[in-house]
Parts: sequence; C-alpha cells; structure tokens
Amino acid sequence: MKAVLVCKEDAERVRQKLLLEDVLDKTRKLVKRNGLVEIPVKGSFASEELTLIGQEVPEFYFPKKTLAESLDIPGSEKKLLPSGWQILGDIIIVSLKKELESRKTGIGKALLSLCPRCRTVLLDRGISGQTRQPSREIIAGEKTETTHKENGCLFKLDAMRIMYSQGNLAEKKRMSKLGRGETVVDMFAGIGYFSVPMAVHSKPDKIFAIEINPVAFGYLKENIRLNKVGDIIEPAAGDCAVVTQRGIADRVLMGYLDGHEYLEHGIRALKRRGILHYHEAVPEPLERRPVERIVESAEKQGRKVEITGMRRIKKYSPGVWHVVVDARVE
Repeated sequence: MKAVLVCKEDAERVRQKLLLEDVLDKTRKLVKRNGLVEIPVKGSFASEELTLIGQEVPEFYFPKKTLAESLDIPGSEKKLLPSGWQILGDIIIVSLKKELESRKTGIGKALLSLCPRCRTVLLDRGISGQTRQPSREIIAGEKTETTHKENGCLFKLDAMRIMYSQGNLAEKKRMSKLGRGETVVDMFAGIGYFSVPMAVHSKPDKIFAIEINPVAFGYLKENIRLNKVGDIIEPAAGDCAVVTQRGIADRVLMGYLDGHEYLEHGIRALKRRGILHYHEAVPEPLERRPVERIVESAEKQGRKVEITGMRRIKKYSPGVWHVVVDARVE
C-alpha cells in the first residue's frame, strides 16, 4: 500500500492537495513515525515531486457499529431502537419506547461501548413542573454531574436534576452576540444558558440573572465562576414576579416556554425604551398568540410595541413550535 512521506510541517498542506486531486486513500489513517508523516494514497497515484513509500504497517479506519449491531436482540426490537441521543459532557441521555424498557441495561452498556469518552447513560422520561425538573434513570454508569462545553463556554450541571436543551443552540449563539454595553435582565436564567454566553462574548455592563430552582441556581453561580464573568452577571434567587426590578433594563430575556403570566414583569423591567426577547411553546393554529400577548401586556401599561422579529426555534411536540419573538417596547 502506497503512502507519501512528508515532514510534519508539510503534512496538512500535502494532505489537502491530495484530497483535492482525489488520490487520498480515506480508508487509512495518517501515521506519524520517526518525526515524519505517512499520508496514504490510492494505488494508482504516482508523483515525481513527492516521496512515495510502501506502507509496512498501515492503520485503517474501522466503521463504527450502529446501536442495533451492538445488541443481540430480535430484529423486531431493533427497529424500535432510537436513531439518536443527546451527549452532555461525558453523559448520554436517551429516550426509549416502552417496548424496550426491559432492555434498558443492555442498551445503556451498548451506548457506552459506542461512545468510549462517555461514562454514564441516563434514560429520559420527560420534563415537568415550573422548575423544569427532568425525570431520568441511570441505566449505565454512576456519576451524573458533568461539565458540558458549548459556544466557548463551560456549563456544569447534574444531568439527573437539570434540563439542558441543545436544540436551541442557534438562538443561544444569536443572543451571545447581543447586549454589548447594556443592562440585561435574564428572567429565567437556569444554569446560565443565555446569560453566560452573552457575558463571555458580548460583555454587557450588567446581567441580572434570575432563577427560582435552587439546584439550577447553585449551578448558575458555579458557571459564573467557571467562565470568569462574576463582574458582569449578578445572580438572584427567586420568583421573577417578585425579584425582577423595574425600569433598569435595555434588554430582557424571557426564555421560559410557559412564561406569559410574567410578561408584565418583563415589560416593566425595561427602561423607557428597550428590547424584549419572549419565548413560548405555540400550537401551529395559534402562531400569532405570543405577539398578541406582548402587545396586550404592553398596552395595559400604556406602552407601544414594534415587533422586530419572530422565528421558529424547533419543534416542541407534535403540532407545537418553540417560538421566539423580538419586540421593541417604548
């Protein structure tokens, strides 16, 4: 088997050139040996400029097994296996159909074999309550606390006790680019999903991050410390209806999907002019509902609203969308 022999400094440049010429052998790995790099090439490749060798000990890429291939279960059950799962730090979170509950231990072990860097598998049964408490069970491993890295930020959490959605990453990245030089109120801060990236990347003057769940609040404080943004984020424990200050914010974040009863407090937190980012879980036939709720709440306070944006973030459940509305309030 042929390979091109190059020095480490030239390896990436030569690899890219071979890739563009469609002569790179993608079934084999690059091998570092004696300070040089062997770049595998197809058997038909010839060159007068590059040094060609016969690879004595080639290293191959082996295709990963699928979850179905890793389990010795009937084919009818393999068809019910999940096609994907969530990985937070070194923890796997998976949902299973009821028919596979009896196989949960074997499925957990199989997932760990497929993802060697992970150490625990949690079976997810949904989220409920005002504090967004997940219902989960350990099916492989032991430890449930982890540190997840996203958008250049660290988030420490206990995955058994705290929810973390990766489906709204684009929205979190968008928020992380806003707020420079502003005073921001994050009314449902959780463990810092929006506050921490905004503080890290946009550097507002101040973010008041409010969270009612005591477990999440503890991790909020820890994540402020981990990301070294204690000079920007001021955490506050409690109910937004009580804790939210009036007339202090240039921008208010309302990231809770069932927080319409708190709209008046979000609007009152804004200065004479300000921006509101309001999230809601909305059935498709009622897609204008969040806009109507913002306008109604503002009018009750004698304020005007300009809707500057409305977007679907992800499917929340069948026929229901997670929607965010951006509104300028005066």
